Amino acid sequence: MQRQIPMVAIAGTQSGVGKTSVAIGLMRAWQRRGLRVQPFKVGPDFIDPGHHRLATGRISYNLDGWMLSPLVNHQTVYHACQDADVAVIEGVMGLFDGYGDTEEGSTAQMAKWLKAPVLLVMDARAIARSAAALVQGYATFDPEVSVAGVICNRIGSASHLDRIQRAIAPLGIPVLGGIPRQASVEIQRRHLGLWLAQEDHLAETYIDQLADLMETHLDLDQLLDLGRQAAPICGTPTLQTPSTSPVRLGIARDEAFCFYYAANLERLQQAGAELVYFSPLSDRFPDHLDGLYLGGGYPELHAEHLATRNDLRSQLQELAQSGRPIYAECGGLMYLSQGLITPEGQHPWAGLLPFWVQMGRRPTLGYTDVTVVAADTLFPAGSRLRGHRFHYSEQVWDTADPQAIAPTAPYQLRRWNQPPQAEGYCQGSVLASYVHLHFDSHPTLAPALVQACRRGRSPSSVTI
Repeated sequence: MQRQIPMVAIAGTQSGVGKTSVAIGLMRAWQRRGLRVQPFKVGPDFIDPGHHRLATGRISYNLDGWMLSPLVNHQTVYHACQDADVAVIEGVMGLFDGYGDTEEGSTAQMAKWLKAPVLLVMDARAIARSAAALVQGYATFDPEVSVAGVICNRIGSASHLDRIQRAIAPLGIPVLGGIPRQASVEIQRRHLGLWLAQEDHLAETYIDQLADLMETHLDLDQLLDLGRQAAPICGTPTLQTPSTSPVRLGIARDEAFCFYYAANLERLQQAGAELVYFSPLSDRFPDHLDGLYLGGGYPELHAEHLATRNDLRSQLQELAQSGRPIYAECGGLMYLSQGLITPEGQHPWAGLLPFWVQMGRRPTLGYTDVTVVAADTLFPAGSRLRGHRFHYSEQVWDTADPQAIAPTAPYQLRRWNQPPQAEGYCQGSVLASYVHLHFDSHPTLAPALVQACRRGRSPSSVTI
């Protein structure tokens, strides 16, 4: 089946040129005109989709050419756009930057798969006629990528923009406008990842400021016309949710635990899970859970408060002892540890894993191939999965404690140009890892987790 709506991919010449600001501002500007804007994010990022949701009021989905197949990406776009008027895809890094030395995972790859026109955002602070050489390079580097227009960010003056437009004109690629330097917006953007996800008044004000800039300095009608160059969106209907009795799967979701791929949660529902959201920071632990999913986030920013949740600690330990599954990623893994070590002291957390964590100075990050090597974990042994890591924390083992025995590593990781590495922690019904798995990278992931909940279900966990 096919559906035709305008679609644009917002790409940057490199990271830091302002493509996120342009994408968010464009989403809100079109939404204010009454359009239903469906947002997407290329790559594994969790923060930008939160910005998109604030700007549009719609769930933003990750598109990824490395973690996911072309079919999965097409299906994602097709289903998300069923009731949309326009689709905006925010790119990742520079237009052609992908995994290692390849185009895999790049904005260019996704634009080719979806046949979406690319709007190229460039930082014009210290460039004039040379902008034409830059744009020509991006437009001709891969003939299959359609660079349909250019947006100049951080323009110094009207005459500055005019010089750039005259230089680029012979290329036949329209300059869609120039956004002037805005000190107030730039200062706020430094903290975008921390406060925008909290959905507060400042976030709304900031998004409206960006939309005002787009309305004033870009030709939104011309942008929409360029979006109509996109190919029709193709896909097939989604299978219905199983009719069997649903399992109750707890989802920790608040300022401390906020990193979940939207598709993961939807696949769990389609596999037969009733998602029970709660805040480990402020809510009581939900009753009658059959399992728990602890996503990533910022537990280190709430270390002291989480340490006061003795009730939550006891209930997590009880859940684990009952044999019901607990699946944790990154920040969730941190919280299941003995606790966080800081210069101010130790903050005890759940205590389900025999190590402490502390924050390091350099991040561990990047895509990773995952092979399930443990036979007694939540996911089928031998499964080849794909995911992403981004964390600053590291484990601290108490070697003097004879009880601190390293649990079985359920995963073997392979990364670009690196030897295989053991990863993750499996103890009983608890599976924890720094890897954020995308459940669409393997069709068994969500059903396996739901089935584990069903197997571990006790009579007291069943809602009558």
